[in-house]
Amino acid sequence: ELLFINGLFFAGQINGSSGYEEAAAQGIIAGINAALKVKGRAPLILSRAEAYIGVLIDDLVTKGTNEPYRMMTSRAEYRLLLRQDNADLRLTQKGYDIGLVTEERYKKYIERKSMIENEIGRIKKVIIPPTEENNKVLESLNSTPIKSGVYLNELLKRPEITYSDIIKLDSSHVELKPDVILEVQTQIKYEGYIKKQVEQVEQFKKMEEKLIPEDIDYSSIKGLRIEAKQKLSKIMPENIGQASRISGVSPADISVLLIYLEMRKRNTAEVKNEQ
Repeated sequence: ELLFINGLFFAGQINGSSGYEEAAAQGIIAGINAALKVKGRAPLILSRAEAYIGVLIDDLVTKGTNEPYRMMTSRAEYRLLLRQDNADLRLTQKGYDIGLVTEERYKKYIERKSMIENEIGRIKKVIIPPTEENNKVLESLNSTPIKSGVYLNELLKRPEITYSDIIKLDSSHVELKPDVILEVQTQIKYEGYIKKQVEQVEQFKKMEEKLIPEDIDYSSIKGLRIEAKQKLSKIMPENIGQASRISGVSPADISVLLIYLEMRKRNTAEVKNEQ
């Protein structure tokens, strides 16, 4: 949405991107938010941790570009979470909430999500005993034999072992669709890395939740560098997270801004109490 013309949405080359997939991605969001605007509903905003479209739009808003912007995976900080195999898990609920996903598709999503969660929960509870037969299977896979009982998910974390291998050791397994198996295997194998990235996202969300008032006057904030005042006044970020990603705004500027917002909040509270 154009900053100074309420209700006017742009997409594509006019925003500084290429006219290819990047323009199409912006067009989808612009169309969605134009419709939501007419209905008086809150806009759909995808964060950098939710979708590559979120990364694309955030970069165009906060960083700008001197040449047609192309979306590359290297631009995303949370690539491990933005996988092609989990796009439905990330975005279907959002699409359903705004009326873009049919009931039929939504039911399939719920079913798939449930299968994945149930299977991950199941294999985390199954213990494989160190029997001679089980160790022969492990040796045939060039994997180290076990000396004591091991949870199935721990075996799956071994690089040489796949989901199809562990079911040879697990008589209680159920038949699953290939896409469900792939998602289960991916989440288990990269669990440690995914957990760390989720923690990073939580920190990111805290910054995104610190909203900046629309009537803020950056030129009056003491301690902000001139360049930071100019950039912040031009872009008018919605929150601290967005402000921190603006080229020309340093961590020191963000600290000054946080202090200012806290002081403003306290002063507002004191005025209300006096009234």
